Amino acid sequence: MASYEEILATLPDKVAEPALGQTGFPGYLTDSEKSALEQLKTLLEAEGYTLRLDEPTLLRFLRARKFDIMKAKEMFVSCEAWRKEFKTDTILTDFHYDEKPKVAKYYPQYYHKTDKDGRPVYIEELGSVNLTEMLKITTQERMLKNLVWEYESFVRYRLPACSRKAGTLVETSCTILDLKGISISSISQVLSYVREASKIGQDYYPERMGKFYLINAPFGFSTAFRLFKPFLDPVTVSKIFILGGSYQKDLLKQIPAENLPVKFGGKSEVSEAEGGLLLSDVGPWRDPQYIGPEGEAPRAFKG
Repeated sequence: MASYEEILATLPDKVAEPALGQTGFPGYLTDSEKSALEQLKTLLEAEGYTLRLDEPTLLRFLRARKFDIMKAKEMFVSCEAWRKEFKTDTILTDFHYDEKPKVAKYYPQYYHKTDKDGRPVYIEELGSVNLTEMLKITTQERMLKNLVWEYESFVRYRLPACSRKAGTLVETSCTILDLKGISISSISQVLSYVREASKIGQDYYPERMGKFYLINAPFGFSTAFRLFKPFLDPVTVSKIFILGGSYQKDLLKQIPAENLPVKFGGKSEVSEAEGGLLLSDVGPWRDPQYIGPEGEAPRAFKG
Protein backbone atom coordinates (compact mmCIF):
# COMPACT_ATOMS: atom_id res chain seq x y z
CA MET A 1 0.00 0.00 0.00
CA ALA A 2 1.37 3.41 -0.99
CA SER A 3 2.13 5.78 1.87
CA TYR A 4 0.38 9.14 2.06
CA GLU A 5 3.71 10.84 1.36
CA GLU A 6 4.10 8.79 -1.84
CA ILE A 7 0.59 9.77 -2.90
CA LEU A 8 1.24 13.43 -2.08
CA ALA A 9 4.32 13.39 -4.31
CA THR A 10 2.05 12.73 -7.31
CA LEU A 11 -0.20 15.73 -6.61
CA PRO A 12 -0.02 19.45 -7.45
CA ASP A 13 1.92 21.36 -4.80
CA LYS A 14 -0.41 24.35 -4.50
CA VAL A 15 -4.13 24.96 -4.06
CA ALA A 16 -6.22 27.12 -6.36
CA GLU A 17 -5.84 30.79 -5.50
CA PRO A 18 -7.68 31.28 -2.19
CA ALA A 19 -10.66 33.62 -2.03
CA LEU A 20 -10.62 36.86 -0.06
CA GLY A 21 -6.84 37.15 -0.50
CA GLN A 22 -6.26 34.52 2.16
CA THR A 23 -2.84 33.03 2.89
CA GLY A 24 -1.73 30.02 4.90
CA PHE A 25 -2.33 27.49 2.13
CA PRO A 26 0.15 25.41 0.10
CA GLY A 27 1.60 27.78 -2.48
CA TYR A 28 0.31 30.88 -0.66
CA LEU A 29 2.40 31.43 2.45
CA THR A 30 3.79 34.58 4.01
CA ASP A 31 7.29 34.52 5.51
CA SER A 32 5.86 34.33 9.03
CA GLU A 33 3.62 31.41 8.03
CA LYS A 34 6.58 29.56 6.51
CA SER A 35 8.45 30.09 9.76
CA ALA A 36 5.51 28.81 11.82
CA LEU A 37 5.30 25.72 9.61
CA GLU A 38 9.00 24.96 10.09
CA GLN A 39 8.79 25.50 13.86
CA LEU A 40 5.75 23.24 14.23
CA LYS A 41 7.40 20.46 12.25
CA THR A 42 10.60 20.77 14.30
CA LEU A 43 8.69 20.61 17.59
CA LEU A 44 6.76 17.52 16.51
CA GLU A 45 9.85 15.75 15.20
CA ALA A 46 11.59 16.45 18.52
CA GLU A 47 8.78 14.58 20.26
CA GLY A 48 9.18 11.58 17.98
CA TYR A 49 6.38 12.11 15.47
CA THR A 50 7.20 10.94 11.96
CA LEU A 51 3.84 10.53 10.19
CA ARG A 52 1.56 13.23 8.74
CA LEU A 53 4.22 15.94 8.98
CA ASP A 54 3.73 17.01 5.36
CA GLU A 55 3.13 20.67 4.57
CA PRO A 56 -0.60 20.48 3.68
CA THR A 57 -1.45 18.57 6.87
CA LEU A 58 0.49 20.82 9.23
CA LEU A 59 -0.90 23.93 7.55
CA ARG A 60 -4.44 22.71 8.16
CA PHE A 61 -3.74 22.43 11.89
CA LEU A 62 -2.07 25.83 11.88
CA ARG A 63 -5.00 27.45 10.07
CA ALA A 64 -7.42 25.82 12.49
CA ARG A 65 -5.57 27.52 15.35
CA LYS A 66 -4.91 30.85 13.59
CA PHE A 67 -1.20 30.00 13.28
CA ASP A 68 -0.70 29.80 17.03
CA ILE A 69 2.13 27.24 16.94
CA MET A 70 1.62 25.80 20.42
CA LYS A 71 -2.16 25.48 20.02
CA ALA A 72 -1.66 23.80 16.64
CA LYS A 73 0.86 21.42 18.21
CA GLU A 74 -1.59 20.57 21.01
CA MET A 75 -4.32 19.88 18.44
CA PHE A 76 -2.02 17.68 16.35
CA VAL A 77 -0.84 15.66 19.38
CA SER A 78 -4.43 15.17 20.52
CA CYS A 79 -5.38 14.00 17.03
CA GLU A 80 -2.54 11.48 16.91
CA ALA A 81 -3.55 10.09 20.31
CA TRP A 82 -7.12 9.69 19.05
CA ARG A 83 -5.93 7.99 15.85
CA LYS A 84 -3.98 5.46 17.90
CA GLU A 85 -6.89 4.77 20.27
CA PHE A 86 -9.46 4.57 17.45
CA LYS A 87 -7.09 2.50 15.27
CA THR A 88 -7.67 4.96 12.45
CA ASP A 89 -4.52 4.07 10.51
CA THR A 90 -5.86 0.61 9.71
CA ILE A 91 -9.61 1.29 9.59
CA LEU A 92 -9.78 1.16 5.79
CA THR A 93 -8.83 -2.50 5.84
CA ASP A 94 -10.09 -3.52 9.29
CA PHE A 95 -13.65 -2.16 9.11
CA HIS A 96 -16.41 -3.26 6.74
CA TYR A 97 -19.81 -1.57 6.84
CA ASP A 98 -21.70 -4.35 5.09
CA GLU A 99 -25.03 -3.06 6.34
CA LYS A 100 -24.55 0.22 4.44
CA PRO A 101 -26.96 -0.61 1.55
CA LYS A 102 -29.74 -1.06 4.12
CA VAL A 103 -28.68 1.84 6.34
CA ALA A 104 -28.58 4.20 3.34
CA LYS A 105 -32.35 3.94 2.97
CA TYR A 106 -32.84 5.38 6.45
CA TYR A 107 -29.95 7.86 6.51
CA PRO A 108 -28.91 8.79 2.94
CA GLN A 109 -25.25 9.93 2.94
CA TYR A 110 -23.17 9.77 -0.23
CA TYR A 111 -20.52 11.36 -2.46
CA HIS A 112 -21.45 12.29 -6.00
CA LYS A 113 -19.02 13.81 -8.53
CA THR A 114 -17.41 17.26 -8.05
CA ASP A 115 -18.21 20.97 -7.89
CA LYS A 116 -16.79 23.63 -10.23
CA ASP A 117 -13.67 23.95 -8.04
CA GLY A 118 -12.95 20.22 -8.26
CA ARG A 119 -14.12 19.37 -4.74
CA PRO A 120 -15.91 16.08 -4.01
CA VAL A 121 -19.61 16.76 -3.48
CA TYR A 122 -20.95 15.16 -0.30
CA ILE A 123 -24.72 14.96 0.20
CA GLU A 124 -26.58 14.13 3.38
CA GLU A 125 -30.39 13.94 3.54
CA LEU A 126 -30.87 14.63 7.21
CA GLY A 127 -34.62 15.11 6.85
CA SER A 128 -34.99 11.50 5.70
CA VAL A 129 -33.47 9.97 8.82
CA ASN A 130 -35.33 7.13 10.53
CA LEU A 131 -33.17 6.18 13.48
CA THR A 132 -35.63 3.62 14.82
CA GLU A 133 -35.29 1.50 11.67
CA MET A 134 -31.53 2.16 11.41
CA LEU A 135 -30.83 0.84 14.88
CA LYS A 136 -32.44 -2.46 13.92
CA ILE A 137 -29.60 -2.80 11.39
CA THR A 138 -26.59 -1.06 12.91
CA THR A 139 -25.35 0.79 16.03
CA GLN A 140 -24.18 4.33 16.67
CA GLU A 141 -20.70 2.98 17.31
CA ARG A 142 -20.61 1.41 13.84
CA MET A 143 -22.07 4.58 12.32
CA LEU A 144 -19.19 6.56 13.77
CA LYS A 145 -16.66 3.98 12.59
CA ASN A 146 -18.12 4.31 9.12
CA LEU A 147 -17.84 8.10 9.38
CA VAL A 148 -14.12 7.81 10.13
CA TRP A 149 -13.75 5.20 7.38
CA GLU A 150 -15.27 7.71 4.95
CA TYR A 151 -13.01 10.53 6.18
CA GLU A 152 -9.95 8.35 5.64
CA SER A 153 -11.17 7.32 2.19
CA PHE A 154 -11.87 10.98 1.43
CA VAL A 155 -8.29 11.95 2.32
CA ARG A 156 -6.51 8.98 0.77
CA TYR A 157 -8.56 8.39 -2.39
CA ARG A 158 -11.11 11.08 -3.23
CA LEU A 159 -8.98 14.19 -2.74
CA PRO A 160 -5.92 12.87 -4.64
CA ALA A 161 -8.02 11.89 -7.68
CA CYS A 162 -9.86 15.22 -7.57
CA SER A 163 -6.54 17.08 -7.30
CA ARG A 164 -5.17 15.37 -10.39
CA LYS A 165 -8.29 16.21 -12.35
CA ALA A 166 -8.39 19.84 -11.15
CA GLY A 167 -4.68 20.45 -11.65
CA THR A 168 -4.48 22.06 -8.21
CA LEU A 169 -4.35 20.59 -4.71
CA VAL A 170 -7.93 19.95 -3.55
CA GLU A 171 -8.22 19.79 0.25
CA THR A 172 -11.91 20.30 0.96
CA SER A 173 -15.41 19.07 0.11
CA CYS A 174 -18.61 20.73 -1.05
CA THR A 175 -21.40 19.60 1.25
CA ILE A 176 -25.15 19.66 0.68
CA LEU A 177 -27.23 19.05 3.80
CA ASP A 178 -30.87 18.52 2.79
CA LEU A 179 -33.28 19.40 5.59
CA LYS A 180 -36.45 18.53 3.64
CA GLY A 181 -38.94 16.97 6.03
CA ILE A 182 -36.84 17.79 9.08
CA SER A 183 -38.72 17.92 12.38
CA ILE A 184 -37.93 18.38 16.03
CA SER A 185 -38.34 14.64 16.57
CA SER A 186 -36.02 13.70 13.71
CA ILE A 187 -33.41 16.19 14.94
CA SER A 188 -33.58 14.80 18.48
CA GLN A 189 -33.22 11.26 17.10
CA VAL A 190 -29.80 11.93 15.61
CA LEU A 191 -28.57 14.64 17.97
CA SER A 192 -26.17 12.34 19.81
CA TYR A 193 -24.69 11.03 16.56
CA VAL A 194 -24.42 14.48 14.97
CA ARG A 195 -22.69 15.83 18.08
CA GLU A 196 -20.09 13.05 18.02
CA ALA A 197 -19.68 13.30 14.24
CA SER A 198 -19.14 17.08 14.45
CA LYS A 199 -16.48 16.66 17.13
CA ILE A 200 -14.59 14.15 14.98
CA GLY A 201 -14.70 16.47 11.98
CA GLN A 202 -13.65 19.59 13.86
CA ASP A 203 -10.97 18.09 16.10
CA TYR A 204 -9.39 15.42 13.89
CA TYR A 205 -10.05 16.51 10.29
CA PRO A 206 -9.71 20.30 10.52
CA GLU A 207 -10.08 22.65 7.57
CA ARG A 208 -11.87 20.15 5.34
CA MET A 209 -15.00 22.25 4.71
CA GLY A 210 -14.98 24.12 1.41
CA LYS A 211 -18.62 25.05 0.77
CA PHE A 212 -21.59 24.07 2.92
CA TYR A 213 -25.17 24.34 1.66
CA LEU A 214 -28.16 23.76 3.92
CA ILE A 215 -31.15 23.38 1.59
CA ASN A 216 -34.87 23.18 2.32
CA ALA A 217 -34.14 25.01 5.57
CA PRO A 218 -37.35 25.45 7.59
CA PHE A 219 -38.85 28.87 8.28
CA GLY A 220 -36.84 30.82 10.81
CA PHE A 221 -33.62 28.89 10.26
CA SER A 222 -31.94 31.73 8.32
CA THR A 223 -32.98 34.28 10.95
CA ALA A 224 -31.49 32.16 13.71
CA PHE A 225 -28.25 31.79 11.75
CA ARG A 226 -27.99 35.57 11.29
CA LEU A 227 -28.16 35.98 15.05
CA PHE A 228 -25.16 33.68 15.50
CA LYS A 229 -23.09 35.04 12.58
CA PRO A 230 -21.39 37.79 14.65
CA PHE A 231 -19.93 35.10 16.91
CA LEU A 232 -18.56 32.96 14.08
CA ASP A 233 -15.29 33.27 12.22
CA PRO A 234 -15.86 35.38 9.04
CA VAL A 235 -14.03 32.80 6.90
CA THR A 236 -16.32 30.06 8.21
CA VAL A 237 -19.40 32.21 7.59
CA SER A 238 -18.32 32.79 3.99
CA LYS A 239 -18.50 29.03 3.36
CA ILE A 240 -22.05 28.50 4.70
CA PHE A 241 -25.23 29.09 2.70
CA ILE A 242 -28.69 28.72 4.23
CA LEU A 243 -31.27 28.13 1.49
CA GLY A 244 -34.99 27.41 1.51
CA GLY A 245 -36.91 25.44 -1.10
CA SER A 246 -35.69 27.59 -4.01
CA TYR A 247 -32.08 26.48 -3.83
CA GLN A 248 -31.42 25.12 -7.34
CA LYS A 249 -30.03 28.35 -8.81
CA ASP A 250 -27.51 28.70 -5.97
CA LEU A 251 -26.37 25.08 -6.17
CA LEU A 252 -25.91 25.34 -9.94
CA LYS A 253 -23.60 28.33 -9.46
CA GLN A 254 -21.23 26.01 -7.61
CA ILE A 255 -21.96 22.58 -9.09
CA PRO A 256 -22.17 21.92 -12.85
CA ALA A 257 -25.62 20.70 -13.90
CA GLU A 258 -24.13 17.46 -15.25
CA ASN A 259 -22.69 16.76 -11.78
CA LEU A 260 -25.72 17.70 -9.67
CA PRO A 261 -28.31 14.93 -9.15
CA VAL A 262 -31.65 15.42 -10.90
CA LYS A 263 -33.50 15.40 -7.56
CA PHE A 264 -31.66 18.62 -6.62
CA GLY A 265 -32.22 20.40 -9.93
CA GLY A 266 -29.27 19.06 -11.96
CA LYS A 267 -28.95 16.59 -14.81
CA SER A 268 -26.96 13.75 -13.25
CA GLU A 269 -28.66 10.37 -13.13
CA VAL A 270 -27.31 7.01 -11.99
CA SER A 271 -28.97 3.71 -12.85
CA GLU A 272 -29.89 1.23 -10.15
CA ALA A 273 -27.58 -1.24 -11.90
CA GLU A 274 -24.69 1.10 -10.95
CA GLY A 275 -25.90 1.29 -7.36
CA GLY A 276 -28.25 4.25 -7.71
CA LEU A 277 -27.57 7.64 -6.20
CA LEU A 278 -27.05 6.31 -2.68
CA LEU A 279 -24.41 3.66 -3.44
CA SER A 280 -22.81 4.39 -6.84
CA ASP A 281 -20.14 6.72 -5.39
CA VAL A 282 -19.38 8.30 -8.79
CA GLY A 283 -16.41 10.64 -9.16
CA PRO A 284 -12.79 11.02 -10.32
CA TRP A 285 -11.82 8.43 -7.72
CA ARG A 286 -13.47 5.85 -10.03
CA ASP A 287 -11.78 7.11 -13.22
CA PRO A 288 -8.50 5.32 -14.15
CA GLN A 289 -7.31 8.57 -15.71
CA TYR A 290 -7.06 10.20 -12.27
CA ILE A 291 -6.27 7.26 -10.00
CA GLY A 292 -2.67 7.21 -8.76
CA PRO A 293 -0.52 4.94 -6.57
CA GLU A 294 -3.27 4.80 -3.95
CA GLY A 295 -5.47 2.73 -6.28
CA GLU A 296 -9.21 2.99 -6.76
CA ALA A 297 -11.26 4.07 -3.77
CA PRO A 298 -12.54 1.02 -1.85
CA ARG A 299 -16.15 0.52 -0.82
CA ALA A 300 -17.16 0.09 2.79
CA PHE A 301 -19.36 -2.88 1.93
CA LYS A 302 -19.03 -5.99 -0.22
CA GLY A 303 -20.72 -6.16 -3.61
